[in-house]
Order: sequence, then C-alpha cells, then structure tokens
Amino acid sequence: MATIKDVAKEAGVSIATVSRVINKSPKASKASIESVTKAMAKLGYRPNAAAKALVSQSSNTVGVLVGDVSDPFFGTLVKAVDNVAHEHGKHILIGNGYHAPEEERKAIELLINNRCDALVIHSKGLSDQELIGYAKEVKGLVIINRYIEEIAERCIALDNFKGAYLATEYLIRHGHSKIACVASAHQIEDSTQRIEGYLAALKDNDIQLPASYIERGEPNNDGGEVAMTNLLTKSLEITGVVAYNDYMAAGALSVLDENGIKVPDQISMMGFDDGLIARYISPRLTTIRYPIAMMAERAARLALKLAKQETPNDEAMMFTPTLVRRNSVDKIAK
Repeated sequence: MATIKDVAKEAGVSIATVSRVINKSPKASKASIESVTKAMAKLGYRPNAAAKALVSQSSNTVGVLVGDVSDPFFGTLVKAVDNVAHEHGKHILIGNGYHAPEEERKAIELLINNRCDALVIHSKGLSDQELIGYAKEVKGLVIINRYIEEIAERCIALDNFKGAYLATEYLIRHGHSKIACVASAHQIEDSTQRIEGYLAALKDNDIQLPASYIERGEPNNDGGEVAMTNLLTKSLEITGVVAYNDYMAAGALSVLDENGIKVPDQISMMGFDDGLIARYISPRLTTIRYPIAMMAERAARLALKLAKQETPNDEAMMFTPTLVRRNSVDKIAK
C-alpha cells in the first residue's frame, strides 16, 4: 500500500508539499497540485481521512449524512441525532448525499475533515467496501438504515423485507389477491428488500402474478403518480397496492382519485414509513411504521460511545417495523 512518502518521491516534492495538496492549502502551487494528484492516481493512494482530519482532536460536533435533509424522513433522523448530541453538549454538522456515490463521498470526507467526534452515516450510494474502509478509519462511525455483515456491530438497520411482507399480507387477509407493487426505481437495498418481501408474501399465500404488477418510480409523490398511471395503463385487474413509501402512496392516491377510482372501496392502498403525510391525506393511510427516530437515537448514542472507545450496551441493532391501521384498506368488494 502506497504511503505519503511514496507519493512525495513519485511527484518529486517534499512530504510537506504533499500534505498541503491533500489538505487543499492555499499555499500549494498549481504545479505541485498537478504533480501530486498524478502521483496519487498512479500509486492508487488515498489519504487516511481520519489521520488527515486529526479526529483525536475533539470539535464537540457530531456529523450526520442523510439523503436529503429537506425530506421529512431525514428531518426526523437529524432531529433525533441532534437531541442526543445536545445531551452531550455537542452540535451537529449535516451533509446531503442524495444517494449518489460522489456526493456521499464528498460529504463524509467533509464531516471527517471537520473533526466530528462521531458520525451517523445514511449511505445508499457507496459500496460496502468503501464504508468498511471509513469505519476502520473513524472509530465513532455508525451506519444507519443499512446492514453490512463485516461491520454488523456498527449498523442500525430495519427489517425492510418484513415490513413489505406485513403490508402485502395485510391486504391478503382482507381478501385481496390482485396486488400491485409501486416500488422505488433507486437501486438500493431498501427497494430490493421490499420487493422481495412483497413477492414472498404472495408466494406464501399461493398467489401468482406477472412481473407487470410491479411498477417503479422515483421515491416521491411524482414517482408514485407515474407508477400508478403506468399500472392503470396496463389495464391490469388491481384491488390492492403496496407502495414503497407514504409519498409514493400519496401520489398513487391522487391518480386513482383523478380516474374516479375510490379508495378503499375499489382499490386498497398500503404505505410505508408512517410519516406525517400518512395521517393527513384522504383517506388516512394504512402504513408500515418505520421507527426512524428511535433508530437514529440509538445510532447517535452508539457512535458517541465508540468514539470514546466505550463498550456499547447490548441493544437492538435490527429494528422491526409494525403495522399502522387507518382508512385506506378495506375488504375486497364482492
């Protein structure tokens, strides 16, 4: 593995110059930046982010990486981490990753370089190996909403498979067998696991449906509208819908309303997350509760303990979703 000394030798500069380039010092010349960058690329050298930031020097901050802080789901996550941080006399720094590898990488590096005492990372774009690498560098790093076997003791996750299974099975118990799935188009484990849970519930109840009953879209209102429109366009017989999240369910409900299809009289709808929107749309949405506040609090406490090299308590790492019954599901019409 290449070292900073190797980079300096390859670039023909001093170690101090390499350090200035790595830390983006204004004192680094254009020529040195170019030569050091080429040397790092040639040698496959990546600076140790923790060493680079001297994380042993406390800054009284906790770093949080989320998909998009403007999303109420992530707002709840951030609020829970902030509550724990305040208990410990700390403040939080927030980075948005937008489920994109490069954006997540930049945000994590920025949080580390700001010497955060602990990190709570919600990453869907980076590979398992890259996150494992960060975990090795930063002792107070915890992954939320994702399970990586090699660092399982630092992962706080939800059983997405079970959540989708519960949602689908609930419709089946109400007599539904023509159940469509409005899934996320993002290639992340949540989406895959929820589709697998949906399919498993169908299989366990001897229900066979063609792949056309699954329609994908962006995991928001607009994506739900597009996916539901596509399902209706296929002229499928549908009596129930399982949505990736409450926002996609809300978008799907709007399309059904526009087409004069009554919920739950003609089609029943299941959401996922139990966000605020689930309580205030009409009909009030039957959904799967995602205990994100509880999970985020657990992740923050674990991260702070790990940062201080304390032994964490033996608490839940894999959380279980639960069913929330409201008004968008009914027994199938005879």
